[in-house]
Amino acid sequence: KNMQKETVDSLGNQKKTNYALNQKDKESFIKAVTDGLLPPPAYFGMNVAMNKKGYDSFDEVLSKGLQAFSPDEFEEMAEHSGALILDVRNNEDFAKGFVPQSINIGLNGDFAPWVGSLVVDVKQPILLITNENEEEETVTRLSRVGFDNVLGFLKGSFNAWKDSGKEIDSINRISAQQFEQEIKEKEAKIIDVRKESEYNAEHIDEAFNKPLAYINEWISLIDPTEHFYLHCAGGYRSMMAASILQARGYRNFSEIEGGFSAISQTGIPVSDFVCQSKILK
Repeated sequence: KNMQKETVDSLGNQKKTNYALNQKDKESFIKAVTDGLLPPPAYFGMNVAMNKKGYDSFDEVLSKGLQAFSPDEFEEMAEHSGALILDVRNNEDFAKGFVPQSINIGLNGDFAPWVGSLVVDVKQPILLITNENEEEETVTRLSRVGFDNVLGFLKGSFNAWKDSGKEIDSINRISAQQFEQEIKEKEAKIIDVRKESEYNAEHIDEAFNKPLAYINEWISLIDPTEHFYLHCAGGYRSMMAASILQARGYRNFSEIEGGFSAISQTGIPVSDFVCQSKILK
């Protein structure tokens, strides 16, 4: 957690302006700098084990990860290897179309930490779908957090898959304005996947808080027959959640483009009152 964005400053000025250095005692300092932090991701323990036992050289990891597969080869590899299909394109492109069963974690955000939190098993075989010329960066960033079992990538990216005539999937993404109109007309269940601290600061009235980091805990509680709306702060995390939900067979939701940032520009009521029954236990 950052204490301040500046990297160089005088100690005197920091004592005046830095919230972390304006605490009255050790206990309040600890509380200030740890507030809102999530528990360490499960993959941290696996990284410790790798550091003790050793791991493959990065050259080997990169060479394997940069194997390019045609759509037919990619499909066959996915079926026979049990690999996770990881699509790292931005959430806007992913929503419009993707290879069925893909999980979206965008390279343009907190990519590696989210892979660690959501995939967890560093030995999981992974097949990549990236924007063209981003394959090496993706393999490198995965390797930095211990995910060295990348089997290769889809040559020509998603467009090659689409042009081959193979089955594609998409996410039901709606605008904040459409969301506003729909919830005026009917009762709605809303799931906010932001962190609890973000939710506590401000949220849609009656929304449930189910943080993305704990999706493996709450996903089984979703009623597949009840429609719900899904959002985060700007669309990055909610698209991750949407891709995981859809990969596991849940299609009874609409994901809101632009997240709470866009929602707050509408007339939808928001609140900072926290009802404990709406918080993930």
